[in-house]
Amino acid sequence: MQSTLERIEREFDQALASAGTDSRAVDGVRVRYLGRKGEITGLMKQLRELPGDQRREAGQAINKLKQSVQARIEESLAAAEGAARDASLAAGKADISMPSLRPWRGSLHPVTQTRRELERVFRDLGFTIEDGPEVEDDFHNFQALNMPPNHPARDAQDTFYLEDGRVLRTHTSPVQIRTMETRKPPIKMVCPGRVYRRDLDATHLPMFHQLEALVVAENVTMAHLKGTLEALWEGFYGAGIKMRLRPGYFPFVEPGCEYDISCRVCEGSGCRVCKQSGWIELGGAGMVHPAVFEAVGIDANRYSGFAFGLGIDRIAMMRHGIDDLRLLIENDVRFLAQFPDGF
Repeated sequence: MQSTLERIEREFDQALASAGTDSRAVDGVRVRYLGRKGEITGLMKQLRELPGDQRREAGQAINKLKQSVQARIEESLAAAEGAARDASLAAGKADISMPSLRPWRGSLHPVTQTRRELERVFRDLGFTIEDGPEVEDDFHNFQALNMPPNHPARDAQDTFYLEDGRVLRTHTSPVQIRTMETRKPPIKMVCPGRVYRRDLDATHLPMFHQLEALVVAENVTMAHLKGTLEALWEGFYGAGIKMRLRPGYFPFVEPGCEYDISCRVCEGSGCRVCKQSGWIELGGAGMVHPAVFEAVGIDANRYSGFAFGLGIDRIAMMRHGIDDLRLLIENDVRFLAQFPDGF
C-alpha cells in the first residue's frame, strides 16, 4: 500500500505541474485523483478488503494523501483563477454603463425538498414532528432499543465512536426513546434528521438522512402499520405505487419486517439503483418490542405500538431519477441547479 501511495503522489506532482495555470487542466487532475472513479477514491473502496489490523493504518495514510492532494488542487485552482482574472483585466476595461446581470436564484437541496414533502404527508396523517441530539449516549442509541453490548450494530466498523464513549447517532430511533420517556401514550410522531455510519458507495453515505415513525396506543396492530405505510406512499407518490412487506429481524421490534416500494427510477423494470430487482428497500418496521417499552417505563400489557424507518436520501434519488447518492454531497452547483424549489 505504501509503495502505491508514493507512486500516486509522484504521478500527481507531475500532472499538477503540467497543468500549470490552466483551470480546465487542473480540474482534470482533480477528477483523475479525487473524482468518483479517481485513483484515491478507488483506494478508499479497497480498504474493506484489508485485514482489520491493517485497515486503520492504511486509511490514515490514504486520508493524509487525499487532504494533501485537495489542498494543492485548491491552491492551483486559485492561482489559475487569478491568472485568468489578470488576463481579462489586461485585455480591456469593463463597460460600467452596461446593465448588471440578474442575481442567480438558488433553491433548496433536493434532500431538503424531499424531507419537507414527507413531513407534510405525515402532518396530514396526524403525526407530530420531533427532533433530538445527533451526538447520543449508549443508553438511547443502543441499550433502550434492546441492543446488548455484544450486538453487531455496536461494531466500531459501523459506528462513529467519540472519545468519551458517546456516538454519532446511527439512526433517529433515540428520538423515539426520548419522546416515550417524556410523553405518555397515545403517541404518534416522526423524527427526521441526520444519522452517521461508516459506509460509502453508490447507495450508501457515511452521513445520510433518515426518518422514523412511531405510534403507541391501546390495541395497535400490524394492520395499522401496513395501512399507515400504504397511506404514506400514496400521499407522497400518488395512487399506483406498489408496496410489499417481507419478514425481517430488528432487535427493537417483534414481529419485525422490511418493506419495499416499486422503484421509481425504472418503474420496476430493473436498474442500477434497485440492483435490477424492480424494488427499493426503504427500511425496517414492526411492532415495538416489549423490552423497549420496559426501558422507557410504558406498560406493555396495556399499550402496543409500531415503528418504521426510511432513508430520505433514497427517496430523493427516486423522486428525481438520481442514480448515485454521492452526487447529493458533492455540492456541484451544476447538479443542484437542476432541482428548483417544489416538485
